[in-house]
Amino acid sequence: MSAAPDRGAGCPWQPFELCQGVHALFTGRRGGISRAPFAELNMSGTVGDDPAAVSGNRQLVAAACGLGPAGMAWMSQVHGCDVSYVPVASGPCAGPPQADAIFTDMPGLALGVLVADCAPVLLADPAARLVGAAHAGRAGLASGVVPALVAALAAAGASPGRMHAVIGPVICGACYEVPAELRAMVAGVVPEAGCITRAGTAGIDIRSGIEAQLASAGIRAISVDPRCTAETPDLYSYRRDGRTGRFAGLIWLAS
Repeated sequence: MSAAPDRGAGCPWQPFELCQGVHALFTGRRGGISRAPFAELNMSGTVGDDPAAVSGNRQLVAAACGLGPAGMAWMSQVHGCDVSYVPVASGPCAGPPQADAIFTDMPGLALGVLVADCAPVLLADPAARLVGAAHAGRAGLASGVVPALVAALAAAGASPGRMHAVIGPVICGACYEVPAELRAMVAGVVPEAGCITRAGTAGIDIRSGIEAQLASAGIRAISVDPRCTAETPDLYSYRRDGRTGRFAGLIWLAS
């Protein structure tokens, strides 16, 4: 396990190279055009923000990444473990797939996951030219969405031993307080996720749980963005703010 690559001093959401031929990005909440309570760089169209602002924010990020106007693919996230292959960006008729993990082999198509305390998990096998993105919160952790994505990539020709994974910003175990019964349920499936919060109460450590799942799947190249969403003002956090926007994790194959 290692820290995620430096995103650069000038822009907190500058793209980075996850591995050869694969680019990734975690946006923040600065540099966009949304107004409060979604200010500024809200990437979600399902939280009540002005659709024109969301579209403008996505265009800003696409341009910064060197992607075309149809260069992003999204999911209709439902806190489950379904995985979908995405060959092209979602059109106005088809719409995004109802899934919590997607993967592709199409160069120049950025796969997006939207979060505001859950973890955006990005995976790539540079040799197989496959990338994937997963939305993993407490429910997704327990249901195994990340192992499901690893399995789908492997079925498409990737190898866990060649995969690179990065876990984006997520609410930390010290902040994520839950009822003791809920912690017991999650820890019964992923023991590494059970923890004690800063207040001495029952908690869930999503990041540690995902790291354990990735390692168990045979992935050795695991990096993390250590930021806690609840403790970082430049990130969206539903637990901290209630009504708020979503930042994005993006991954794509270089053309």
